Amino acid sequence: MYQDRNAPPLNPLPAVVWALALPMIAMEVVLSAGASGVVGGMEGAGWRLQALGRFVFSPPLMQAMIEAGEYPPQHLMRLVTYPFVHGGVTHALFVVVILLALGKMVGEAFRWWSVLVIFFAASVAGAFAFMAVPGNSAPLFGGYPPVYGLIGGFTFLLWVNLAAVGSNRYRAFTLIGMLLVFQLIFGLLFGGGYEWVADVAGFVTGFALSFVVSPGGWARVLAKIRQR
Repeated sequence: MYQDRNAPPLNPLPAVVWALALPMIAMEVVLSAGASGVVGGMEGAGWRLQALGRFVFSPPLMQAMIEAGEYPPQHLMRLVTYPFVHGGVTHALFVVVILLALGKMVGEAFRWWSVLVIFFAASVAGAFAFMAVPGNSAPLFGGYPPVYGLIGGFTFLLWVNLAAVGSNRYRAFTLIGMLLVFQLIFGLLFGGGYEWVADVAGFVTGFALSFVVSPGGWARVLAKIRQR
């Protein structure tokens, strides 16, 4: 059997996926190195707390901004910077792995700017949904909400393909269902907050936006369904 010896050992990823993943990876490498004392000395141990304080999304802070009608850029940017800071190596690792896997599938089917729209729109939607939980003052950080947005984009692709072949379109939601069940079990066993609200909002945003930003948009969906 012929084998291309010049083929890359790993399937290449769309550049836009690397553009999102590399800042997460770089941030975690620096913060972990500081925490372990490899770089930064005594100050390095506090780098993660400093990064969280600077980049996380804070519901009370956003509510105060809305009430005052003032939106300082350094705080408004938290809506899109919180996905790049994580609580630790494991947290970052899971996010990056899902981002690379789902980003590849969505990035190969969607245009590069569509991936960015879904990622950052899901980030913003997740933050506001998290803030909408009554009495919630916990900070939001980590890349799960926008990654769930990409899961929404991937679900859209499955939904369209299943509709095209006349299969049950609801099977497309199997992945998100499994993830939410796993998240529920994990929360019951180890405790957790309302981050799942942000994740669900990110998924819904990604799925809904895919009708607009996917190649052909809504017209493509209608055409697939009419072919049944």
